[in-house]
Amino acid sequence: MDVLADTAIFVDLLRNHQPALQWRANQPHLIVAISPIVWMEIVQGAPDKSKQQHAVKFLKQFHMAQTMNTDIEWAMQQLQTYHLSHNVGIMDCLIAAPAHRLQIPLLTHNVKHFSPMLGSLVQQPY
Repeated sequence: MDVLADTAIFVDLLRNHQPALQWRANQPHLIVAISPIVWMEIVQGAPDKSKQQHAVKFLKQFHMAQTMNTDIEWAMQQLQTYHLSHNVGIMDCLIAAPAHRLQIPLLTHNVKHFSPMLGSLVQQPY
């Protein structure tokens, strides 16, 4: 896997947001991964069974970056360190953890919350 993407990137792709589709079309060989946390956020956000099934089918095309025990421990430390100072939330920490462990970029629009934890690994794709 080359990059990990957060929830907003997958939502944009699912909604056929043109900048997201254009970005993806320009990166045909980029191996994009999804974390279990992001997968669950996408599935939870589906308003009905049909859209949920569509989302699950769509998400199958991406590699799964499994969460490890060390990711949870790292996320806990990040929450303690950055929650009060940067308003970083639990989900932000859990989403960032595999990117940190694998040292791969995290694609996001939420640079403000992820940058304190990941620094230059945080990238805005479009």
